Amino acid sequence: MLIGIISDTHIPVRSQSVPPIVFEVFKDVDLILHCGDIEVKSVIEELEEIAPVIAVHGNCDPYIGYNTHEIVEVEEVKIGITHGVVYPKGDTQQLYYLAKELEVDILVSGHTHKPMIQQENDVLLLNPGSPTQPRLSEPSVMLLEINGKEVDAEVVKIGKPTCKALDFSQFNRGN
Repeated sequence: MLIGIISDTHIPVRSQSVPPIVFEVFKDVDLILHCGDIEVKSVIEELEEIAPVIAVHGNCDPYIGYNTHEIVEVEEVKIGITHGVVYPKGDTQQLYYLAKELEVDILVSGHTHKPMIQQENDVLLLNPGSPTQPRLSEPSVMLLEINGKEVDAEVVKIGKPTCKALDFSQFNRGN
């Protein structure tokens, strides 16, 4: 099964829309997971035109009817979905403990706006980053392929960095 993972879209508060390239990247997915900071339900409705969506509530979401955590079983793998509000932000030890509480093999989270694929003991921690508001990274989403117990995760960069601190073109010779 091929799964598209997205988080921190922040529409329409910080961005106008989901970048069209996201729909191209997700065109063949069987399921989409949104890790919160959606802000308006129309984002989910757009994504549902591609595939079924499982979404969770983020810290910037008004009440739009999503839980803080969801669990889905895909083939022989149990996946937990959360926004990932832990302190300190993005702390992998806290995310690992949350995964253990949820009794999942994979924990998918957002909140940091930075992509991550990290094996933490017996749990795979994933974060797709943000397609609209990346932090010290490029805009991104993630693809997760599951075959039985086999798992393959890939960060898909969908644009150039929006953070000027990552624009190194100013240091090119001849400028």
